[in-house]
Amino acid sequence: MGLLRFGVKNCLQYRQMHLLKNQAYVNGQWVKAGSNVVFSVNNPADDSVITEVPDMDASDAKNAIQAAASTFETWKNTTAKERSQILRRWFNLCEKNTDELAKIITAESGKPLAEARGEVAYGNSFLEWFADTARHINGEIVPSPWPNKQILLTRQPVGVVSVITPWNFPFAMITRKVGALMAAGCTCVIKPSEDTPLSALAAAELAEQAGVPTGVINVITTSRKNAPSVGKVMCEDDAVRCISFTGSTQVGKTLYGLAANGVKRVALELGGNAPFIVFPSADIEHALDQAMLAKFRNNGQACIGANRFLIHEDVYDKFVKGFKSRIAQKCILGPGTKEGVTCGPLINNQQAKKVSSLVDDAISKGAKALVGGKFATELGNKYYESTLLINVKQSMSIFTEEVFGPVATCLKISSEDEALKIANSTRSGLAAYVFTKDLGQAFRMSNKLEFGMVAINDGIISAAEPAFGGIKESGIGREGSRHGAEEYTDLKYTLMSCLDK
Repeated sequence: MGLLRFGVKNCLQYRQMHLLKNQAYVNGQWVKAGSNVVFSVNNPADDSVITEVPDMDASDAKNAIQAAASTFETWKNTTAKERSQILRRWFNLCEKNTDELAKIITAESGKPLAEARGEVAYGNSFLEWFADTARHINGEIVPSPWPNKQILLTRQPVGVVSVITPWNFPFAMITRKVGALMAAGCTCVIKPSEDTPLSALAAAELAEQAGVPTGVINVITTSRKNAPSVGKVMCEDDAVRCISFTGSTQVGKTLYGLAANGVKRVALELGGNAPFIVFPSADIEHALDQAMLAKFRNNGQACIGANRFLIHEDVYDKFVKGFKSRIAQKCILGPGTKEGVTCGPLINNQQAKKVSSLVDDAISKGAKALVGGKFATELGNKYYESTLLINVKQSMSIFTEEVFGPVATCLKISSEDEALKIANSTRSGLAAYVFTKDLGQAFRMSNKLEFGMVAINDGIISAAEPAFGGIKESGIGREGSRHGAEEYTDLKYTLMSCLDK
């Protein structure tokens, strides 16, 4: 009877979400899959079914791409001012519906409501930013080497963009990409993660209300089973000119290979293995506060999340003691809807198994868990305790792989050179964090760290204004900033000749 009451309560809760959609969005219509097959979207907090959505296949993807391609022929000719106004209306509606969007994000991703609201604010900032940026995607007039000729460089939209987004920030990763490509004059087909398609559908509903023209935004939903065939179409269809993907390096490489067949533009934001480096001159209390943000935001499920804590031997004991205390006091596990919870469940069983396996492997090889290190089984099967590991060796998998979970590993360092050598000993190159009051050291580290983004004395690096992205195997291209919009443009050279006649 208790389970029955719990299930009824959840059903009522889900039905009250007025932005909750259970159909895909193609060419301005809410549609089913051609096969009429559906799959369930579950709440990771308790495995309850939120709703069912269409399980679309390759043919459905082709239809969506054709809709985007048809609309592109008119959308590309709209003025920057028109696109700016539409994006501004979309931003205003998303702001107005922050709480409703947050409820959906929490339901399908498990993150606490407060953090979900933070994601909505972050996601909305991209719509606001690109509403402004749309009117500042400029070309150039280049001084000509010939007296009777003029050189013009103009930016034109690339065309249809395939947008493939992850589950960890299901709303913000869409607005960051779609806001940019719309500002540039492109159209798109979005395939959200099978774990979190509902945020994308809610965003599409608000885009429709904002007056985004039919076919500019299309959202197709697909299960893990159909994802490879759908992804292949989204990368290889002749009408697609760019693939924008955020996710794992492994999947990114696959999509990159598919895109190569048509020599298509790619914007890839892939995995990271961020170092968090603390030197003796650092404000240790501040570094600890920022460590909590850099590591345990979204329960560690963030590509820029700090993985490897490289702490100078002079402050190692103080830092580890303070870190342990903060984790024990401030990391509160539970369902995202519960007041006071700061860390929700991991997204799915596969992710939970990965995190647990990495920790177990490290402990079996000599690492020690000062706090955490196991599942909180009294809460459910995907709640993993916030964990601090010491005695970690560089050869351990947990040190070389992206954990994507609430596990911090501490390693003692003795010099700046050692910190650089260890930090750069990865094929990833997304984000790095450095804590020091030595200005010269700060500049040296920024210059020598092989990462696309370096934060000095800060644990939060993301915003709409800077250029977000990595180097090495962490991706290609940049998101946010004006560069984020320019990713979706082609630079055309026009030579104007015979100007003296």
